[in-house]
Amino acid sequence: MIILASQSPRRKELLAELVPEFAVIPADIDESVRPNEAAIPYVQRMAAEKAAAITQAYPEDLVIASDTTVVVDEEILGKPADREDARSMLRKMNGRTHWVHTAVVLQKGEQLRQAVVSAEVVFRSLTDQEIDKYLALDEYQDKAGAYGIQGAAKVFVSSINGDFYTIVGFPVTTVYQLLQEFMEEE
Repeated sequence: MIILASQSPRRKELLAELVPEFAVIPADIDESVRPNEAAIPYVQRMAAEKAAAITQAYPEDLVIASDTTVVVDEEILGKPADREDARSMLRKMNGRTHWVHTAVVLQKGEQLRQAVVSAEVVFRSLTDQEIDKYLALDEYQDKAGAYGIQGAAKVFVSSINGDFYTIVGFPVTTVYQLLQEFMEEE
């Protein structure tokens, strides 16, 4: 059996395009950033901890875990605590470039495959009214950097350099390639 260690509806939808059947068992881990921890090691650690937590309970199954973070000026922007936190994040990215890093870990028992995929995103200049209107939709909740590129915030993006699905939080091509590697080993 394949287990998706995430409650993200976006990840569930995208994985369903790759494999016909899988279970969804979200991992409950501490997502705190450690002092002086850089973004890529952070997302790698988060994805690995999610995979390990579920693998411990289901060692015979293939676990797929993923984590995404947004970075601006070397500051990691995780999921906003509330609306004001989301507003602050959007203002930091307003009219600027930021990075989105997504780590993926596939684990079955001791077998492990992992990757990190990054994309550069440029936001156009936003008005306070645009930010307020977006925040009123509550789409910022439970999203790294307070936005989802596939939702209403898509109009904030003037350009991307890299894989679109990395920004969504599930780099489909990378997951597919890692799945192929696992299947070849079995």
